[in-house]
Amino acid sequence: MAERMTDDAQSAATAGDPQPQSPLEPFGEGESWKLISAGGVGRIGYSGRYGPTILPVNFMVQDNVIYFRTARHSTMEEDLRTGIAHADYKVAFEIDHFDETAHVGWSVLVQGDVHPMESDDELAVASRTGVESWVAGARNLFMRITPTKVTGHRIGRLPG
Repeated sequence: MAERMTDDAQSAATAGDPQPQSPLEPFGEGESWKLISAGGVGRIGYSGRYGPTILPVNFMVQDNVIYFRTARHSTMEEDLRTGIAHADYKVAFEIDHFDETAHVGWSVLVQGDVHPMESDDELAVASRTGVESWVAGARNLFMRITPTKVTGHRIGRLPG
């Protein structure tokens, strides 16, 4: 692979282009929110009691906040509670879409604080999002991710 990159760089330099075109193109926060606004399935990543943990969850977006549900007393709930009042756990949340045939797609990474929603006001807001879980069983704990950073990238293949 390193040889391929060197050949591409040499071809680009010869053609007057200082760098080969990257297959990874960043886009802004606005486009990121537009792409994920309908909700769907994303992956939450955090440092759990057994080490790095990444799990798929159904999610919805409302007012640039991500909502999902989990089971009470689950490993996820226990891992994402700090035990400190008004202190939230830091997480990563990734949503992406790929066309494997065309070798193109996009990926959005949301980093922020996750908060279990338990007050009546919080539960009313979360219920209005309409987020449901595909997983069987009671998923009656709503969680909210308040972003601190949102980044996105288009993914494609190098020309040639």
